[in-house]
Amino acid sequence: MFPLSWLSDSLREFWERGDKLLLALCLAASGFGLVLIYSATRWNNDNRSVVVQALGIFLGVLVYIALSTVDLELFVEKSWKWLLAFNVVLILALIPFGWGDTATGNKNWISIPGTPLNVQPAEVAKLTFILLLAWQCARLQKKGISRPSSVFQLVAHTGLMGGLIAVVSGDMGMTLVYLFLFVMLAWTSGVRLRWFVLGAAVCAGGVAVIWPRISDKYFAKRITVVIDHITGNPATLVEQTQGKGWQQTRSILAIGSGGLTGQGYLQGIQTQSPYKNSLIARSTDNIFAVCGEELGLVGCILVILILAAIIARCLWVAGRASSPMAALAATGYAGMLLFQSALNIGMCLYVLPIVGLTLPFFSYGGTSVITMFAAMGAVSSIKTRSLPSWLSDRSKL
Repeated sequence: MFPLSWLSDSLREFWERGDKLLLALCLAASGFGLVLIYSATRWNNDNRSVVVQALGIFLGVLVYIALSTVDLELFVEKSWKWLLAFNVVLILALIPFGWGDTATGNKNWISIPGTPLNVQPAEVAKLTFILLLAWQCARLQKKGISRPSSVFQLVAHTGLMGGLIAVVSGDMGMTLVYLFLFVMLAWTSGVRLRWFVLGAAVCAGGVAVIWPRISDKYFAKRITVVIDHITGNPATLVEQTQGKGWQQTRSILAIGSGGLTGQGYLQGIQTQSPYKNSLIARSTDNIFAVCGEELGLVGCILVILILAAIIARCLWVAGRASSPMAALAATGYAGMLLFQSALNIGMCLYVLPIVGLTLPFFSYGGTSVITMFAAMGAVSSIKTRSLPSWLSDRSKL
């Protein structure tokens, strides 16, 4: 009886106070994504992807509703040490159990025994990392967040997680997400500009020193091929179109061939091609290209508008949050969506390097879609505990 009672109470509380608009936007995005995934996997009759994604959406909705009823700020306050340990252990689990792309050397996934499901630890840890970093920033604001000791603590936390991901899994794309979240939350919290200038100088110097040693690595070549493409370097034209730039070349060809309204759903030449390399990673990295080819510029704009609406809703909740920690957490989740969306779309347009980040809510990935719903569930939880409209101006407190 207890589980049923808890479930009914959770549903009632969510219906009364949860962010139903945000949930509707998430369902619109993931539903649109499911339609695109079906088209992207139809060429090889891969119905499993559609089923797994639909299951992920269903579980994601349940997680969204459940998290909407949890006081996350109190939870983090009481359990921050356990959450930090959870994040570290989760990433370290990739050492004995991780697997991934042999071409890139990344180890991003852990298989769940006895099931067809795989989990991406860095994706899961990202949710609690945002909560912990927001809580940490809110506490340090009381002591002076621009003090050297405060900045060091923030850098140490981010360096620990980002460093573990980079070293253990080799996933530079996810490492960049963690770094962006640090910059965004630190800036929003009030860290002085001089610290960011110093950090940028240190990073630039570090890159200048190590670049000669890593320029022949896979990730470095992904960067140089994009630079050559943008600058129009004729000396590397073959590499730009047939080498490391093959995936992105096919992507912009697909988007460009779609025109204003596309070639028609299930009619894309590259999307429906039986040749795997015609459009690589159609259901994951290049789902935006699938949309561009079959639904044209209109479809691409619709995707961007839905994502923009979700981000705007997160920022709206942040502006009405009941505490600095809650406001920072909602801002962090908005930043996560913004950064990942911009990187993925930029990658498909051949203006940013391939870093293995999918398009939130739209790309195939059970872990990804569940964690996105969980992140938005956290925002919904913040909304249920937000300030009343007459107190939304914090200057009145």
